Amino acid sequence: MDCQYVPLSATGQFSSLFLDYINQVPAVKPFYGEFPTLDAFPRQIQQKQFSAENRAVLADVLTRQYAGINNVPNIDLLRQPNTFTVTTGHQLNIFTGPLYVVYKIVTILNLAKKLKETYPDYNFVPVYWMATEDHDFAEINHFRLFGRTHSWETEQRGAVGRMNPRELADLLKTIPEKLPLFEQAYLNHDTLADAVRYYMHELFGADGLICLDADDADLKRLFLPVLRDELLQQNTSTLVNSTTEKLNELGYKTPISPRDINLFYLNDGLRERISLLEDGYEVLNTKLRFTEAELLAELDEHPERFSPNVVMRPMYQETILPNLAYIGGPSEVPYWLQLKAEFDQYGLAFPMLMPRNFALYVPRVAARRINKLGLTVTDMFQDVVALKRAYVEHHAEHSLKFDAENKVVNKALATILQKAQLVDPTLEKAVLAETKRFANAVVRLEKKMRRAEEHNQETGVRQLLTVKEELFPGGTPQERADNFLTFYLNDASFLQKLLTNFDPLNYQMQVCLEG
Repeated sequence: MDCQYVPLSATGQFSSLFLDYINQVPAVKPFYGEFPTLDAFPRQIQQKQFSAENRAVLADVLTRQYAGINNVPNIDLLRQPNTFTVTTGHQLNIFTGPLYVVYKIVTILNLAKKLKETYPDYNFVPVYWMATEDHDFAEINHFRLFGRTHSWETEQRGAVGRMNPRELADLLKTIPEKLPLFEQAYLNHDTLADAVRYYMHELFGADGLICLDADDADLKRLFLPVLRDELLQQNTSTLVNSTTEKLNELGYKTPISPRDINLFYLNDGLRERISLLEDGYEVLNTKLRFTEAELLAELDEHPERFSPNVVMRPMYQETILPNLAYIGGPSEVPYWLQLKAEFDQYGLAFPMLMPRNFALYVPRVAARRINKLGLTVTDMFQDVVALKRAYVEHHAEHSLKFDAENKVVNKALATILQKAQLVDPTLEKAVLAETKRFANAVVRLEKKMRRAEEHNQETGVRQLLTVKEELFPGGTPQERADNFLTFYLNDASFLQKLLTNFDPLNYQMQVCLEG
């Protein structure tokens, strides 16, 4: 597999805030700590304070969660003071979801390996933070395989990690391909969290991946002081709104907005926002009401019933993990930039924000077509109209533009205008109107010539559009549309190829062409 690199700015897929972060634009630097370079990790290690007590709780919880799984990675490493994590997270999309979820996992696996090679006195554990408490089922209930979308319909509600995945038996029957790993995962586990842990371990456990389900009372207890402060003081919204205002003043669009209280009330079948009342608190869309004393008692007795939203989840993560870097996508990195003041307020080290690997995988047949069509990998990131126009113009036997002729005509028209003004200055408008009509006529003629040439090159254009659709299904980047099984089922070495070829510290688009 041959990997070529395209600057992210050349793909047209990323926000200015994300690109400016990668390019270390000075205006963005106040919103993060260390920039993720290999030599920055020792400095991050010095900043990360993590107690032996927290390590013990984390290791005990993971040991409990991995009970019954064979060949578990060495969880006890996390008890050692020289062990740190690098983390990515995502929702529990069925069958892993879009391809970029796998790219996230590959990024942290390769990063942990590279760090161990560079700093052998430390241990680095790659952690997949399973977003088990998320309740947006519509975002996880489908996946695309070989061009067909498969969806899971259910009446279950609440945190997706607690849902029963055995319902997927009916969906599995509709999929033509045999997927024994996912059958074993979904049909032999009681919760979606357990099912995801199982198949992720089967796919990546040998490379050291640890999957963490943070929907746990013991882990939530480590976060109790911040949870209590959020209920009583609501500092988070003030801090994040202040940072957001600064970023907006710099011209950046920000992806998240805080609430008055950035917590959900979580129970089986229920995850709803906690909101302030004049005399206490309510859980929206329910009949649940609490006085301050009642809610604090509930927090102390059942911390697992309090679930951070997107604004507070990063702080929860960094409280319970000895984490150095968070690996995220083009939406995640910008929202983390809104949160640094939160971390400063609570004395938490802000992790390095690392973009995940971005990739366009080009199968062998598509790679040959691209080469035959005389295209470059960068060409494929153009929109369809621009790509087709460039292709037709490049392969036309005759020029489809009248640039040279326009220069001659415009020079003649300028002379005509000059002569007309000498005769009668009021003729200027008439000459300019004729000039405009002529220019419009040239544009129309160029369009007709281009359409005629497209017809002449119909076969090539059709092949071009076929390749474009394969790599950008429906105009969506491949990594955000296709599932990894689309490639893995035809090539069992697909994941190993990603692990071999991806460089976790190369912040460019990696275009991987099969030879």
